[in-house]
Amino acid sequence: MTWTMVDEGWGRKAVDFATLNEPANSREYAFVHHRLEVGADLRLLDVACGSGLAIELARARGATCAGIDASPRLVAVAEDRNPGCDIRVGDMHALPWDDASFDVVTSFRGIWGTTPEAIDEVRRVLVPGGRVAMTVWGNVGKSPGGWMFQPLLWADEEKVENQARMVSLGRPGVGEAFLSERGFEVAERFEVPYVAEYADPATYARGVAANGPAFEAMQRIGEDEFLARAEALAAEHVRPGLPLRGEIQLFGYIGTKT
Repeated sequence: MTWTMVDEGWGRKAVDFATLNEPANSREYAFVHHRLEVGADLRLLDVACGSGLAIELARARGATCAGIDASPRLVAVAEDRNPGCDIRVGDMHALPWDDASFDVVTSFRGIWGTTPEAIDEVRRVLVPGGRVAMTVWGNVGKSPGGWMFQPLLWADEEKVENQARMVSLGRPGVGEAFLSERGFEVAERFEVPYVAEYADPATYARGVAANGPAFEAMQRIGEDEFLARAEALAAEHVRPGLPLRGEIQLFGYIGTKT
């Protein structure tokens, strides 16, 4: 799949993703930004920036921000949230910035074990001693909120297997090797807070349907069937007077360009 195909899955419900899914990521974004000490006079690039909430939060800390994503529809939301920022539609395997353009690069579940060339590009655009921070899923299946990801398994077996390869960086030692082999001094893996929350089963179904792997499942069983199954699944986890809530294991890495 070429990078231009990403919009087919991730961009088709860009507004739903931006408003129903991404706000829950604020814990993750704020935690990593704090760990990086993001602040004024820092030039930051967010790779696979999606609808731009991480950029908005980094800007609030004073950073000068840029971003790139393969989905034009998500980039449109990111630009609306971040007027004046340098946010581009493009391929993270061929970043459209000069060498040594940034002090920090972040990627929140946007760089995978299947995309090593992206890290090579990240290293190129970082200044000497610049840092990359990336987050990757841990053991989703054994997480308290693992049920929220069950609809992604309704895709074809081949696509489910590819999802597993993508998230391999969360395994002990794998992410560290991924970065160190590409010219980074890597600090110890750390756990990142991640919680997904939805108001009710219908909102959950609509939200989970807005991500790329869900689109792959819908290609197999159809959108109506996907939504019906997802809503029924969430109904089993309703807690009166409380939102649907799922904690998912998430890890982070910070590497320094050597």
